[in-house]
Amino acid sequence: MEQRILAIAEGRVQGVGYRWFIQRHAEQFGLRGYVRNLTDGRVEIDVQGDAAMVEALLQKARIGPFGAHVTSLKIEPKPLNQAAVSPFEIRK
Repeated sequence: MEQRILAIAEGRVQGVGYRWFIQRHAEQFGLRGYVRNLTDGRVEIDVQGDAAMVEALLQKARIGPFGAHVTSLKIEPKPLNQAAVSPFEIRK
């Protein structure tokens, strides 16, 4: 079953390779969407795909790469984006 989630990661998540880490795992899990830095120091993850794979990515997002310290991961379900056919990307 397809699922779409908008997640906001807080903590030490910028300048530590967090977006690259999320993109790499999202591609491995066959997910679509994007990850981007927010101006307030948080990171936004908009992910869509198989529900089990989305949950697997969220588990990775809660941990992050070496050097990251995720203090909070806020998760909000969103309607499916029928136009989301491109691979997972890092947005500026």
